[in-house]
Amino acid sequence: MSSPASFTPSALLSVYRKALLIHVVDERVRTLLRSGRMAAVYYSPRGQEILAAAMGVHLAPTDYLVCTYRGIHNQLAKGLPLKQLMAEYYGKATGTCKGKGGPMHITHPETGVMVTTGVVGSGLPIANGLGWASQLREDGRVTVCSFGDGASNIGAFHEALNMAALWKLPVIFLCENNLYGECTSYEKATASATIADRAIAYGSGMRGVTVNGNDAEAMWRAAGEAVARARAGEGPTLLEARTFRFMGHYFGDPGAYIPKDEYAAALAKDPMPATRERVLQSGAATQSELDALTAEYNALVDEALQFAADSPFPDVSEIDKDIYGAAA
Repeated sequence: MSSPASFTPSALLSVYRKALLIHVVDERVRTLLRSGRMAAVYYSPRGQEILAAAMGVHLAPTDYLVCTYRGIHNQLAKGLPLKQLMAEYYGKATGTCKGKGGPMHITHPETGVMVTTGVVGSGLPIANGLGWASQLREDGRVTVCSFGDGASNIGAFHEALNMAALWKLPVIFLCENNLYGECTSYEKATASATIADRAIAYGSGMRGVTVNGNDAEAMWRAAGEAVARARAGEGPTLLEARTFRFMGHYFGDPGAYIPKDEYAAALAKDPMPATRERVLQSGAATQSELDALTAEYNALVDEALQFAADSPFPDVSEIDKDIYGAAA
């Protein structure tokens, strides 16, 4: 397995750029929801921006992504077009799924976003299917399957990891352990100290790694090694990225179950300002350049929202289309 190149200031900036876009879009979506200008079921990735960005910089457009309903960070890091994403959020015909999927079921094969599932744990077996297809075709593609710590206690988790290890599938099982499965803390739901500890149960075919998902360099290295391993045909990785979500489980959830001191301690280590400061210290960008980048991303969101507003709703004739795949 080859290791990724050195973590240069340029690599750091690449991670931060993706993370900042995620951050700006997430903030705008939550603002729209609060004001009543958007109506959607939304699961914020606030606090988990860096880990998605650090994975995304290693992926090719042809690689596959399977994510969950809390997946806007994964989707944007993979390169999903913002205009089509916002159109889908508003149920418009120009959306990624022609307005039929909504935020919880985003799909965009053109950028490798294959499945956004609303069923906890259901994405893991699907990722194996994509990985197996890549293996049979020998096309060098890797599949990243993102899920939360709660999904690690679903039966499909164990079934999928066992099969992936047995067949050495090119799949990265990215567990975004934000320490709460809905409103249940990790310690109250899971016996093992880490989720990556479970990899040993699947033998030498499964590599288990736990990393600080909020540390841009650590996450970049771990993601790069997992991608290189999968692409080289060396098998899957269970990559547990430790993180924290600063919002409730869903928009409207006040998160009262999270102890105040725990929340305050996590917020003091907010990865976004920490990574921004690291970018400045590295010399990769100046304060004014990062401010300009934030303004640029806000302008992109404005354009995407205008595109969504100007787009039509699906015609009623679309109601029975896209149900079945094309005949072979």
